[in-house]
Formats: sequence, C-alpha cells, structure tokens
Amino acid sequence: MLKGINHLLNADVLQVLRAMGHGDDLIIADTNFPSDSVAQQTVHGRLLRIDRSAPEVVEAVLSVYPLDTFVDDAAARMEVVGSPDEMPTVQQEVQAKIDVANGAPWPMISIERYAFYERAKQAYAVIQTHERRFYGCFAFRKGVIPPEE
Repeated sequence: MLKGINHLLNADVLQVLRAMGHGDDLIIADTNFPSDSVAQQTVHGRLLRIDRSAPEVVEAVLSVYPLDTFVDDAAARMEVVGSPDEMPTVQQEVQAKIDVANGAPWPMISIERYAFYERAKQAYAVIQTHERRFYGCFAFRKGVIPPEE
C-alpha cells in the first residue's frame, strides 16, 4: 500500500499509467468486451485487470490520470446498439465519477460499438474490470499536468 494512491491501482496499472503520454488512450472495459484480443493489439500489448466495478475502476484511475482538455473526445462510452442516446446506469455512474474527478461536469461522448473496438485497438492499454452490466466500456484520452507556478 502507498499513501495517497487508490488501493485498486496495482503496480502493473500504475506503471502503464505513468508511461502513457499526452493523447494516449486508455480503455476500461467490462467483462463482455474482447479485452484480451484487443489488448494484444495495443501499445502495451498485454491485458491489465482490476477486479472491481467499472465506476470503481474509473474513480481509481482518474485519481491519478488527467483527461485531455484539448479534445472533445477525452471521455467516451460505447453506444447502446440501436439506441445511441441511451445511457445505462453503469454509464451514468461513470459519468458522475468523471465529473467529480474533474471538479465540474465533463462531457462523455458516445461511440458506435464497432468504432469503439477500432479506437480500443489503437489505445495504449486496456484494463478489464469485473463489470457485468452491459455497456460498461469507456475510453479516456490522457491529458497533461501543468507546471507548478
């Protein structure tokens, strides 16, 4: 355990989050997502795991991971097939975690399912969660931490 770091963030995840640079994508996926096969195509090339719900994992990650303020798609969710405007409960819960982590409402765009898979293949890494609710898949683009004044 380390002081000030969420206990869900294991050493493998912390190493990857630290190695990522501005503009790199991180995928946080539910148990139904083809995480292993997609992770093999990412920069990191190996699947990471945090065996908790998607909202818990998002909260832990965003405690150390800045979102990109230069783009409109820094936070994204997989669209519900046939109902792109629907936000299932798991996505609403993650939206709340994003807003709290950033201290203000932060827009989360929706991405069509197969387009989401393609974005995930181009990501830096994939973290698979124990989330069993459908559409618990998210993409987060890393931002920057400004210099101290």
